[in-house]
Amino acid sequence: MLEERCKQKNTSNSNFQFPPFLQAGDKVAIVSPSGKIDTQFVEGAKQRLESWGLKVITGKHVCDSSGLYAGTIKHRLKDLQRAMDHLEVKAIFCSRGGYGAVHLIDKLDFTAFRKHPKWLIGYSDVTTLHNLFQKNGYASLHSPMAYHLTMESEDDPCIMYLKDILSGNPPTYTCEKHELNKQGHAQGVLRGGNMSVICGLRGTPYDIAAEGTVLFIEDVNEEPQAIERMMYNLKLGGVLEKLSGLIIGQFTKYEEDGSLGKDLYAALADLVKEYNYPVCFNFPVGHVTHNLPLINGARVEFTVGEKEVELKFNLNR
Repeated sequence: MLEERCKQKNTSNSNFQFPPFLQAGDKVAIVSPSGKIDTQFVEGAKQRLESWGLKVITGKHVCDSSGLYAGTIKHRLKDLQRAMDHLEVKAIFCSRGGYGAVHLIDKLDFTAFRKHPKWLIGYSDVTTLHNLFQKNGYASLHSPMAYHLTMESEDDPCIMYLKDILSGNPPTYTCEKHELNKQGHAQGVLRGGNMSVICGLRGTPYDIAAEGTVLFIEDVNEEPQAIERMMYNLKLGGVLEKLSGLIIGQFTKYEEDGSLGKDLYAALADLVKEYNYPVCFNFPVGHVTHNLPLINGARVEFTVGEKEVELKFNLNR
């Protein structure tokens, strides 16, 4: 018990463990911890992963349905726990986001996982699980999911980046400048994901540590006032002042209704203008086709320059 408590205490620092990278012939699992999904998307993802030389197993309840969820809490929990415990599985692909991972967060056991760690892959509602994995000291992958492996073409750049990262070859990302960017250079640990999920876990044991963090945020179907309110939560809660850098990604499926007196990015820029660290806007992460895979828990170099933004992963632990 003492050893387990010590492990729990150590998870707020930046020494995240990387699961082994994948090789041909490795096993991966597809599970559905959140929303329900049609069988065709799971089968399509399985075919894509097999084309990469991987062996795929699927959760028993991966295509179950219980309301909007992929089965009952018990069934979703059982599938994810089995994948985490599996001796040979090297990566866990979430089938899709939606809602429901919060039902599982305090019920998962990392005892077997610690002996055989594996990559967790997904975004959106899967941010809940990314926070859980960080609490337990493990890096994970905020990236396109099984659904996208079916929907996107074989040469889709984000799917190819995902494949490269899983093989141990992370790319260096560059993207265009934005007029609201704050120039600068920072080093830190990359953490983040869906803003609503992050704020929903504020004040819990699964909150993100702010000190030394390069934070990335994105969201979908949230009105400008709701997004600004969540940003104020981070500001008034002392999170923003402790960051090393801030990556503001894609906020989609909302209307600029004039409620803020300015557009959303401009409102967020006002909230962070007092800080000295670099900030970039319109980074390609979120509920969009061009959704760059990001390693939660990786040390990064983040540079916001006059002409472009660069994000470089440092895997030398």
